[in-house]
Amino acid sequence: MSDGPTVTRLGSGGPWEARYGYSRVIRAGGLAITAGCTSTVDGRVVHVGDAAAQTAQALRIGLDALAEVGAGPADVVRTRMYVTDRSYADEVGRAHNAVFGAVRPVATMVVVAGLIDPDHLVEVELEAYLDRLAA
Repeated sequence: MSDGPTVTRLGSGGPWEARYGYSRVIRAGGLAITAGCTSTVDGRVVHVGDAAAQTAQALRIGLDALAEVGAGPADVVRTRMYVTDRSYADEVGRAHNAVFGAVRPVATMVVVAGLIDPDHLVEVELEAYLDRLAA
């Protein structure tokens, strides 16, 4: 018998997960957390040059991962957005609002020097809380 919550760790098959040793999403009890999600589909960056579309794609990837552990958009309590240029802030923020405007999780947006692929303009992380024990 375990003293702590059940921990579920899932990967998506993305190009960096096995190489760098991390999971796409982890659920521990009522907490579900994604790794950083970018606009990478089938190993290649999509929506090159379009921060809003990259944000929408990254959020879809993150929400799909959360769905794998039983969480939905309404369960998201925190988001983090990393952008490579402050000029992307408004379009990234608006793409975030299109998904989470009604939910209004706490959010952080940080300008960073760069991301793992030079075509990435934004990376997002999602945290969800489910008011029930692990499945």
